[in-house]
Amino acid sequence: MSPEPLTQARILEATEDVLRRYGPAKATVVDVARALGVSHGSVYRHFGSKAALREAVTGRWLDQSHAELSALADAEGPAEGRLRDWLAALFAAKRRKAGGDPELFATYMVLVGENSSTVERHIATMIEQLARIIEGGVEEGEFRPVEPTTAARAVWDASNRFHDPAYAAEWSQPEIETAFEAVCDLVVRGLHA
Repeated sequence: MSPEPLTQARILEATEDVLRRYGPAKATVVDVARALGVSHGSVYRHFGSKAALREAVTGRWLDQSHAELSALADAEGPAEGRLRDWLAALFAAKRRKAGGDPELFATYMVLVGENSSTVERHIATMIEQLARIIEGGVEEGEFRPVEPTTAARAVWDASNRFHDPAYAAEWSQPEIETAFEAVCDLVVRGLHA
């Protein structure tokens, strides 16, 4: 049986495992190659540098929620419900990542700090999804006339406590759900026609 072909996806999976095991300060491309049973040159053929590999891992981590959230943004139904569902799904995804694999979450926080352009692309994608929801609400007369991207950025900023990893320690507090609902209510009231 021939070995599995070396793909970017396999390299990224192995990199996550290596980062989980050694952390970002000690993990090397050689460690990733060793985990895959290949030479480090083989890894470099897919990712030109350690920085490129780390950026790809960060992007993959941030992109994991994009598809689910995009489906919610584009779903049928009232914009208020879609907005609430979208914000709740984002919050749930962030909490799962923080609580389900704390070692990897901590590693990603380091990587996110190193890869601001990757984070900026992620935020732009999230704001674009919010803008689609808001634009739909405006078109249906459910939301008052607003510039969708500006309003989406305001919603992103207002809900920051529930998706910015800097607040991860608060996400398991007993009153966090009440605080989340209060912010959602305030945001929706501000958008209503």
